[in-house]
Amino acid sequence: MEVFLLTFAVLLIVVLAMAVGYIVQRKTIAGSCGGLDALGIEKACDCENPCEKRQERMRKEKSWQENKII
Repeated sequence: MEVFLLTFAVLLIVVLAMAVGYIVQRKTIAGSCGGLDALGIEKACDCENPCEKRQERMRKEKSWQENKII
């Protein structure tokens, strides 16, 4: 039990130190390689014929864009 508590305390100290470092630096979280944009892909689903679930989501997004007030 002592080993568990010691390990947990060390892990907690490391997590707290990382959190304090992140807060002090005030940086936003960013990817290391640029993500999909670095590969020239505009979106996650680049299919010519998306699945039914994706088509329904696209219809809802289009409807929402057409009906928004601003």
